Amino acid sequence: MVGSLLYRVVCKLLSVPAVLLRGEAAEDAELLVLRHENVVLRRQLTGPVRYEPADRFWFAALSRLVHRSRWQDVFPVTSGTLLGWHRRFIARKWDHTARRRTVRPSTAAAMKALVLRLAGENPRWGHRRIHGELVRLGHRLGASTVWEILNRAGIDPAPRRCGPTWREFLTAQAKGIIAADFFHVDAVLGARLYALAFLEHGTSRLHITGVTAHPTREWTVQHARNLAGEFGARMESLRFLRRDRDGKYGDAFDAVFEAEELRVIASALRAPRMNAHCERIIGSIRREVLDHVLIKGEGHARQVLAAYQTHYDEHRPHQAHDQLPPDALEHLRAAHDLDVSGRGPVRTRILGGVINEYRYAA
Repeated sequence: MVGSLLYRVVCKLLSVPAVLLRGEAAEDAELLVLRHENVVLRRQLTGPVRYEPADRFWFAALSRLVHRSRWQDVFPVTSGTLLGWHRRFIARKWDHTARRRTVRPSTAAAMKALVLRLAGENPRWGHRRIHGELVRLGHRLGASTVWEILNRAGIDPAPRRCGPTWREFLTAQAKGIIAADFFHVDAVLGARLYALAFLEHGTSRLHITGVTAHPTREWTVQHARNLAGEFGARMESLRFLRRDRDGKYGDAFDAVFEAEELRVIASALRAPRMNAHCERIIGSIRREVLDHVLIKGEGHARQVLAAYQTHYDEHRPHQAHDQLPPDALEHLRAAHDLDVSGRGPVRTRILGGVINEYRYAA
């Protein structure tokens, strides 16, 4: 629009001497054309002659003062080229495309990052669900903008239609699951002992309820009752008990937990991975304690396993809890804010140094 307006102004100014001087104006226009052609040639001594927008502008304006019959002798380009230049300058006057176009403001990088974060943390949310969450947070953003951000990032803007994976399902149900399993302990004189362990999936708390050389169904049921009494009101948050098909459990064992409204789920035959959490903690007990201690008998086994349970619940780091133990989360989070400059950690030996714990002295 600016170029078209300037072109019309120049043409009006050049038309003034054309009206007043008539014949002399045409001669002066021819001289101006020739002089400007000299300028163009001096500017480009080698190679083909290239006319810049300002050159086209000047020649098109001067062509209005020179009779068309003289164009071939005066101008360095053909009459068709001159008319084309003139038409392009005039056509801009009627081009309203720029006026009709509405330019949408660019989306801030922080907003794009927030959209991608919501999409990553909620794979089943579509672009409209994400848009609704952003509106609830007070962000003014269009649903189509959310769709475009997701599409450019290679994320399907529509919600994922398939069900959750096993990892997602177990993570969502972890707070309501407790698992039980037996593991054996070999004493120094060859006797084989059996320990009953329970593991809470949500908090990763370990409960080793008893050790015996002769596990019976009655013994197992009694320890199940002891655990239920220890939990008290906490049993209300549990929904499932996972165990294998060992004959030492029995119907009475299941009845203890079913009375607390838990559903007992037995794993398939020869499928230890269906109770993988218990299998993993049993492996940790063996690698960290039992492989390094000679067990004398039942009493010694109870003492060793009780010490490890305390260490596991109150001190041992857990990857699922940001490297913090389940029973000391708030205490250690507060300890992270302490000034420990110039202080060295104090070592506490567990089981004679088989396990070491480190704390700052009070």
